[in-house]
Amino acid sequence: MDFSPETSAWTTICPVDHILPNTGVCALVEGRHVAVFRVGSGQLFAIDNVDPKSGASVLSRGLVGSLGGRTVVASPLYKQHYDLRTGECLESPEYAVQAHQVCMEGGKVRVALAL
Repeated sequence: MDFSPETSAWTTICPVDHILPNTGVCALVEGRHVAVFRVGSGQLFAIDNVDPKSGASVLSRGLVGSLGGRTVVASPLYKQHYDLRTGECLESPEYAVQAHQVCMEGGKVRVALAL
């Protein structure tokens, strides 16, 4: 795990086994709501949890899937698809969310906020 100037300090979220495959959880990281997703057995992603269209902290509850070769989550409210690697909203780019660095260390999921 490396610290880059574009990220803050790493925060431990939970054991990886606490996130079921193809689901997400919400974590409070430095006062920010972050959605952390486990895709398959080992891929991890982290994006802001607040749906920019509604302002509700719900993206971690969205459905994870694939769209046009991209790994996405569908907002449970308005169904926009957010790319889990970049935070881009596929239907409306103005609704993009921030993507964050995430890793697994010692069986625990860790997140570093993008600055």
